[in-house]
Order: sequence, then C-alpha cells, then structure tokens
Amino acid sequence: MQEKPSSFSIKNWSQDDQPREKLLYKGKSALSDAELVAILIGSGNREESAVDLCKRILSSTNNNLSELGKLSIKQLMEFKGIGEAKAISIIAALELGRRRRGEEALEKKKIASSASVFELMQPIIGELEHEEFWIIYLNNSNKVIHKNQLSKGGITGTLVDVRLVLKNALEVGATGLVLAHNHPSGTLKPSEADKQITQKLKTAAQSLDIKVLDHLIITEKAYFSFADETLL
Repeated sequence: MQEKPSSFSIKNWSQDDQPREKLLYKGKSALSDAELVAILIGSGNREESAVDLCKRILSSTNNNLSELGKLSIKQLMEFKGIGEAKAISIIAALELGRRRRGEEALEKKKIASSASVFELMQPIIGELEHEEFWIIYLNNSNKVIHKNQLSKGGITGTLVDVRLVLKNALEVGATGLVLAHNHPSGTLKPSEADKQITQKLKTAAQSLDIKVLDHLIITEKAYFSFADETLL
C-alpha cells in the first residue's frame, strides 16, 4: 500500500503558505527575493499567488531590490492585490535592510580609503532623491567617532555652517573630517559649489589643526573622491 504524503510537506501547503514553510524547513537563504517579499504580503489576488504577484512587482523594477525600495506606497498599490497595509510592509522591510547595511558599515569604523567612506555613506545617501551633505568626524586613528547631516536639499556655500562643524569637531575630539554628499542625478562631476565648500571647510579647519581628509560625491553605485583626484 502506497504511503500517503505527509500533510506537513511544503508541496501540500497552499501557494501563499509555501514560502513561510520553505523558510522554516530549508532556511532563509533557500528563498528567492520574490518568495521573501511574498512572506511580507501574505497573500496574492484571485489570479495570482503571493509569489507570482511579487515576481511581477520585482519584474517591474528589473528584479532590483534597491529600485523596489524606491517605490512609493501609491506605486505599490497600483498592483492588484497590494493594499496600503501590504505596501507599508514592503517599504518598512526594505528600509530596515537599508539601515542594517549602514550599521554593518559603521561597525568597521576605521576609514582607510575613499572606498571605505563610500561603504559607510552609500546606504545612507546613495539612493536619495534629494541632496544631503554630511560630515564624518574621525579621531587620530581615522576611526569614525561621529557623523551628522549638515544640510538637506540644494548645496550652496551659504548653507555651510562652518562654526557648527568645528564646534562639533572640538566636542567629539575629532582631528580629521571627511565630507560627503550625494548627487541624485547620478553625475560624479563636482560643481563649483562643491569645490568652494571643500576649500571653505578645509581652510577653517586648518586653524584648529583639524584636517579635511576627503570629500566624496556619492551616487547609487559609484563615487568621486577629491583626495583620489588630488583636488584637496
């Protein structure tokens, strides 16, 4: 007599339940991106399982999770079966992933090159649709002791509060500064304003024996380093 398959077998679960059981029995690395997102939304629509729906959503972003993370609640809700609650779940999960990347980069702490600055800051500003200017404060071992946003929006020399930057540097005991801002347009060429800000902060910091070690322009996948290009 042929043994009946166990009701606990993954293949006997509904399509919407299968990704959860697959993660339980096979581990998280066994799941595709679509299956992981399917767990977030729980169910699909009348024509599609959660996995099939998520495959279609991912396909609209060329199966790129970074691009998926840029979709708004309204854009996600354009897919049949995605209501406000499901859209919020997707956005929240991807934001947690982005923040985790930032924390993992911060744990390395020591800034050894322009690449390590990019690794630290890309998760924070690399995918933004507006410009942000940040200061990274380093000790004499080039370890990150503090970082903060200096401005948000357009970048001009008038937005740079040099006194605040130096005040913060003295408070945390910084001996080095690294400047970083993003270009949502994707261009890596520094503007005249970028050059002026760099020189303004460099000159002011020198009076307190604090060095501006680099200034990075960061995009989603690449960066431009003033130090690497000998512009400091």
